[in-house]
Amino acid sequence: MAQDGAHHHGERTTTRPPTPMPHQRPGGGTPSFDLAGWACAPRPDADPGVYRLGYRPLDPERAEAAKVATWPLLLRAGLNAVVAWPAFVYGTQLMLHLIVMTVWVEHPSETLVTVVGLSVNVLVAVAVIKIFGRMGRWLEVWRRYAAPLLSRTVTQEQPAEEDAPVVAEAARGQDPWDGLRRGGAAEAAARLDGEALGDVDYVRIRRAWESAQADPVFVPAFTEQVATRGAAAFAHPSESRELPGRAERHDLLLGQVRLGTAQDVPKNPLGHRAAGFALDPAVLGTSLLAVGPAGTGKTARLARPVAEALCLQALAGTACAVVVGAADADLGPDSWYDVVIAPGDPSSLYGLDLYGAARDPDEAAARLAEALLPDELTARAEHARTALQQVVGPFHAAYGRYPGVRALRALLAGEPDVLAALVKALGVAGRLAVHERDLEYRERQRGRADDPGALLADRLALLERPAFEGAFATDGTGRPPFAMRALDHPLRVRVKLPERSHPEAARMLSRLVVGQFVQAAGAREDRSLFAGLVVDDASAALDANTVRGLQRMRGANAGAVLLLRTLVDLPEALRAPLFGAVGCRMAFPGIAPWDGKLFSEAWGTHLVQETAVTHTPDTSGGVIRRAGRIGRKALSGTTAQTESVTTRDVERLRWSPSDLAHALPAGHAVVSLTAVSGEQVPPLLVDLRG
Repeated sequence: MAQDGAHHHGERTTTRPPTPMPHQRPGGGTPSFDLAGWACAPRPDADPGVYRLGYRPLDPERAEAAKVATWPLLLRAGLNAVVAWPAFVYGTQLMLHLIVMTVWVEHPSETLVTVVGLSVNVLVAVAVIKIFGRMGRWLEVWRRYAAPLLSRTVTQEQPAEEDAPVVAEAARGQDPWDGLRRGGAAEAAARLDGEALGDVDYVRIRRAWESAQADPVFVPAFTEQVATRGAAAFAHPSESRELPGRAERHDLLLGQVRLGTAQDVPKNPLGHRAAGFALDPAVLGTSLLAVGPAGTGKTARLARPVAEALCLQALAGTACAVVVGAADADLGPDSWYDVVIAPGDPSSLYGLDLYGAARDPDEAAARLAEALLPDELTARAEHARTALQQVVGPFHAAYGRYPGVRALRALLAGEPDVLAALVKALGVAGRLAVHERDLEYRERQRGRADDPGALLADRLALLERPAFEGAFATDGTGRPPFAMRALDHPLRVRVKLPERSHPEAARMLSRLVVGQFVQAAGAREDRSLFAGLVVDDASAALDANTVRGLQRMRGANAGAVLLLRTLVDLPEALRAPLFGAVGCRMAFPGIAPWDGKLFSEAWGTHLVQETAVTHTPDTSGGVIRRAGRIGRKALSGTTAQTESVTTRDVERLRWSPSDLAHALPAGHAVVSLTAVSGEQVPPLLVDLRG
């Protein structure tokens, strides 16, 4: 993938010419963008997961007929036509004979003879065509061969002048700004007609127009903005109108990103076979869990395309994106993002707020305590939360801000000078009486073997390294801290974790960022933007509170894409709850059988037709047939047998653990989807390579 943006953090780059996409904004050598054709293109209703732009719903009968090869189809159609002609001739004669013998008058008029003859011919012809045409699949022959031939030979006539109103009405359907003209913003539509717009511009301006229509007072302001700025009206705060190096197929009107093609196999539902496979906020809102070994394409074929889609939607004003991964993970260039947080990189422009800008000190301390503890010490989480709250609350009351890493570590370790300064500051603020009991309890706990404060202080020491200087400052002396409370805005955020230089600190930060996102997304007052989270390696980012929060995000217009190498990386107690919390599940080739077992159980069984063939020795017939069978056995060495076929419906696993572990082709994946509305799609075999 071409990396066109600036790289400020020593990220490795690869150079490859960007693929010209017809949906990109004009410029940079890309083809001209047909805005009217794209905006007015049909997008028929379809099941979740179907890329609807250019989708053609499949007729089940036609799909079944399409399985028949050309020569058998034509041969069957010809044989039925040969039989149909004599059936028509003799059927007509028989019908006329019956009419003459039963109800015919002695001296009929010529008109009566003609009417009766034509009626009989028509009735017999209809019956013959219905019977033999169905058996010979004449309609399929017409669709495959006759209709395309006629469409190539028949020329379309130019519309006459009297048809002008009809033509104008048809042209109105191809006008992307027709709603503006009819809604009182004709001046804005005229300005946009002369502008070069891309799909991002169109969706952004259309969203602004929909907001303006909510109150007619805003229509003049909308018109003035468009008349002044044209295609750049209502631009993203970064003034970016396109992502450099975008390479996936997007339909921003529906928020879809095309990831591949659902395979034409019996295991896939009929409506998905050979159709484009896409993800959008309607399914990402239930969150997606993807499991697969390293090198199977999880990052390149899932995480990066979804990150690209969320960043484009943010530029269009419909989403905000938080993308978390290692510093060297290929999740798009830095120019895709408004905020790049790279703890451990001195050149990073932004820091991270360890408290997520939470307004409640107890809530902020609880989230931080859960992030600091490793998986093996989660049993002590309650005591750790209490210990952290006992120092964060008093510090916030005394100084009006949260403590930085150094001050927090000193308070938890019980350093006398720091505690004395805090008591004095509380006295000055008049809050000593409220927090005195917490500080006294912390003083009594100091030095005990089971003091959780000492454990938390040791964990915080991982963040108090020279490489992290200024990355978590709370007093305004370090880098500007990013807080998850900003999810109300169409921001694009990239968090680069120092997995190589500080692996344990990276695990802590991963838990902290994901926990803050889940907490902030559910607490938003304005939920008009879809809040999307992409975690390239979620093995260290999940705990019990985060898993419970994933379910609450369904109603908050938010969702997460979580990638794992194996479920074994998670505590066993989290695996089943995680499967229940997410609505979309994705298995990549080469997963372990024990991982495949969880997927198989989650996807359940379905009814299939099973055919059993039984062979038994043939003992029928008299003496002559028996003698013939004896002679055949003596000559060929085989026994004559009869064959019986039994068909029954049986329950079988949709995908067995063995199939998932060993039968998936490279570049493919099996994915099941659940939309926020409750619609479900059974597991699909998807080719992600194009």
